[in-house]
Amino acid sequence: MTDKSPTPPDRPDPHLDPSDDTDEPAFDWMKPASAGKPAAGSPAGSAAAAGTTAGPAGTAAAAGTAGSAAAAGPAAGTAAPSETTTAGQPESRADRKAAEAAATGQTNGGQTNAAQPDAAPSDSLTADDDERRAGAGASAGARPDSAAEDEVERRNAERRTAEREQAAKAKPVLPRVLQVLLAVFYPVILLVLAVRAVTSPLFLWVEYNRPGFPGDGYGFSTDDRMTYGSYAVDYLSNWSGPRYLGDLVDQSGERLFKDGEVSHMADVKAVILSTFGAGTLLILLGLAAVIYLKRRHSGGVRRGLFAGSIVTLALIIGLGTLAVLGWEQFFTDFHRIFFANGTWTFTLQDTLIRLFPGQFWMDAGIAIGSLVLLASLVTLVLTWPTRRRRGLGKKAASTAKGTDPGAGAGTDATAEAAPAADGTAGSDAEGGTRTRHTV
Repeated sequence: MTDKSPTPPDRPDPHLDPSDDTDEPAFDWMKPASAGKPAAGSPAGSAAAAGTTAGPAGTAAAAGTAGSAAAAGPAAGTAAPSETTTAGQPESRADRKAAEAAATGQTNGGQTNAAQPDAAPSDSLTADDDERRAGAGASAGARPDSAAEDEVERRNAERRTAEREQAAKAKPVLPRVLQVLLAVFYPVILLVLAVRAVTSPLFLWVEYNRPGFPGDGYGFSTDDRMTYGSYAVDYLSNWSGPRYLGDLVDQSGERLFKDGEVSHMADVKAVILSTFGAGTLLILLGLAAVIYLKRRHSGGVRRGLFAGSIVTLALIIGLGTLAVLGWEQFFTDFHRIFFANGTWTFTLQDTLIRLFPGQFWMDAGIAIGSLVLLASLVTLVLTWPTRRRRGLGKKAASTAKGTDPGAGAGTDATAEAAPAADGTAGSDAEGGTRTRHTV
């Protein structure tokens, strides 16, 4: 217990130096180790060695023993009151302080010992919390990295998907180039074919025998024209030299063609053979383009020929308009383009004019224009982009097939269920027919 009584003012201070008082056990803990060590046979020494604590604070020896025990640490057991204390030792203030310190130490030791079982789980929980926090921190620290990696992967996937879609949507360049070339080649090919059709003995026969064709005023009959004219036309398409025409003579033995006429026919032959060669090359290239587009690009041939037919119509209409408005000027300009001035003009008595008068060239121009116009119109009609040719009809048919079979199946199922509901069974033939209709 604590002494709360006031200290008298005239009370002298207690003598606290334990060096002169060897019989005061309460101050053994303040003495040096050599001076304060009790004897081996003393009860206080044995009690301190055994680690016992004092019981009730009634004697000075018990208080001394408790003080030494408190300094050494709390003990587990209790010991009997010491019997070595002096009976006449008065209780001093120091004794009371020592007893109070021993009692406080015992109380705190008991509370500490009692709180240790509860503190252990708390410590373990705290450790678990620390581990969880550390793990959460580590995961939180790792989340930004993983999120960045996921973002990079997502962007790469989107980029690859966009590239695949772009590659799927992008049209190759070669088919487009071939379509343009086919559209450009087509009118030239038609023109060359039409010229080849006119420069033939068949067209000569048609012209010389058609009603209204002007006759020769210098004595050539139709048979003479057909014979001599065939020589001239054959010379344009064969590989013979100028002698093929220069050595020809009429019935009187005179030369049929003059040197100027033979020279002009040689120039015409060079132009015609060059045109036929270019046309043959364009035909081969056009066939190669058609084969490639047919195999690699669906609809490319149709689009190329459709564009070519439009270009051909535009050209033939323009040239035909110029020819109708001024045939003589058109014919003159045409010769000026391919031949030198003065090499293609002749008199009415020359053989070329007698065989091929002005009406012949007009009819030849009309025939060439008509053939080209007819071919381009037919091509335009055959390649017109209808729904079926563009593939829309197939898509509509596939869509209809995707919906109609369901309805048909439902109808067939109803038709098959009706006999069952009526209690009648169809024949095998009917069942086979119904099955085939469903398929």
